[in-house]
Order: sequence, then structure tokens, then C-alpha cells
Amino acid sequence: MAPSLATALLTIASLASASSSSSSPLPLVIWHGLGDSFSGEGIQAVASLAAAIHPGTFVHPISLAAPSDSDDPSSADRSATFFGNVSQQVDAVCAQLAAHPVLSTAPAVDALGFSQGGQFLRAYVERCNAPPVRSLVTFGSQHNGIAEFRACAASDFLCRGAMALLRFNTWSSFVQSRLVPAQYFRDPADLPAYLEGSRFLADVNNEREAKNARYKENLASLTKFVMFLFEDDTMVHPRESSWFGEVNGTDKLPLRERQLYKEDWLGLRTLDEKGGLVFRSITADHMQIPEQVLNETMRDFFGPLERQFPSHRHEKPKVYGDSFVNLEL
Repeated sequence: MAPSLATALLTIASLASASSSSSSPLPLVIWHGLGDSFSGEGIQAVASLAAAIHPGTFVHPISLAAPSDSDDPSSADRSATFFGNVSQQVDAVCAQLAAHPVLSTAPAVDALGFSQGGQFLRAYVERCNAPPVRSLVTFGSQHNGIAEFRACAASDFLCRGAMALLRFNTWSSFVQSRLVPAQYFRDPADLPAYLEGSRFLADVNNEREAKNARYKENLASLTKFVMFLFEDDTMVHPRESSWFGEVNGTDKLPLRERQLYKEDWLGLRTLDEKGGLVFRSITADHMQIPEQVLNETMRDFFGPLERQFPSHRHEKPKVYGDSFVNLEL
């Protein structure tokens, strides 16, 4: 853990203990991003922060490691961020949370998704949502997909192997059912191929002619849906995807000007009209998260079930800047 973050956690813990609520906080579910694992240092730091700000918070970092991976569950979980069928992974998480002795008995949970974990948690809300999510917060997620695949470190052979296959034939059945980033690839210049071949994103975004009413109903049932965009993101192309923005060349169409919003395919307009849709941005690269953002996010959107939230309708996006802490998420 970075020293600055460790210091912040100790400070927050002392402040939180003085203002703890008599009501227990809702459990928090965390889904990490590409190349990370449930046991990663950054995820564990976030879990500690949540428990410090709202004492008594039960935190559940999602793991896709199978029981047979008991020798090295962290490695198996990291591999599952590159290789696997996303719909099957979401189904597994639905079963995992529904069977959990703590989460399954909670009246609701809060959810925090980093990078691709954000759109996967949104899929959880749309497809099952049991236990139901109250506040969904996503950082740098690819809600409208990616139009380019990420660059990999020279030493990251798992990433390099996955990306090589992705570029070979994105829309093949083999790639779409086995390589995770391909399942949220979306090229606005070739939407027919996307709508025909996408095994995940086209469905959870309700972009096909036949709409799934349950997706809209479940997403609109959120109390808050908070989306963070990284202004200098070099990993997510286009970065506007974190706010459901459409980018085709030099043409940019924000969420509220898209048919997806106007016709309310996903319930985002309904959520917005009741003050539940929140836009935030950070002047930094992908997953470079300021300490104050983590603090304010936990304080403002998580906590006891009985707490009241202000309306964010017509609110201008809040921008965060300095004091960056890289959580390596």
C-alpha cells in the first residue's frame, strides 16, 4: 500500500469512529478491473477504506477463481479478467452473491466497479440484482465499449497473448466467447458487425431491436448510479465511454443526446429524472485516483440503508484534480 494512502486510512478511521451511525452500513461489493485480482493491494486498500469511513462495513471483493484453483486463486482470478465468457462470469457472480450468507440476507448492497468491473456490475444489476444494489459507482468503466484494444507491458505475456487473439478476429464465435475485452468491443463505424457479433455489450446496453424490459426496470431501480471518467485516460478508447458517450471519429455525442437515453432503453433517463444519475471526472490517467475522491465517494454514496441522498438532477459534472494516488486497479 502506498504510504500516503496508509496515512489517509488511519486518519479517516479516527474521524469515522467519532461519527458512526447507529444503523449498520450496507455491505459493499467490489469488482476489480482487467489484469487485477480480488486480493490485489489496491482492492484491499479500498476495502480497508470502506470499513474505516463506515465502521462495520462488510466488504466482498468478487473473485472468479474456481474451487479447483485453491492453490493459486489470485492468479486464476487475474486470468479470468482476460479469458472467459463474460455472460457466464456474470451468472457465476449472481449465484455467488445470492448464496453468500451475509450478502443474501442484506436488504441491499452497494457496489463499486473499477474499469471493466464497472460494466460487469451493471450487468449484474440488469440481469439478476439479488441482492439488490442501492448505489452503483464505476471508475473508468467502458459502458459504451472500446474502439481500440489496450497496450500491454512487454513483460505481461498474459495480456499480450489475449490482445493478439483479439486483433485476429474480434467477431468470431471463438473470440467472443473466450476473450473478455472482445466482449465489450464496439466500433461505431461498423455497428452492423457489432450488433450481430457482440456476445455481451450489445445485449446489456439493450441496443438490439428487441429490448429487455427487465434490464431497464432493474437499472432504473438504483438509488444512485455514479460514473467517473478519467480526462487523460490513455487506456480506455474512447474515454467518453465511461459516461456512455458515443465517439465516431471527431463526432462526439454525450449520453443525453443519444437514442439510448432519449428512448430510455436502459432506464438511464428515468434514473436521471429522479436525480439518481451522477457524472464525475478526474483530471488524470486511467485509475489515477485522488485520495479525496475515494473518501468522498464512500462518504456520499455508501453507508446505512436509512440514509437520505440529495438529488443530483441537472447537476454539472464535478471535476477532481490534484493529490493523485495510484491504486494500481
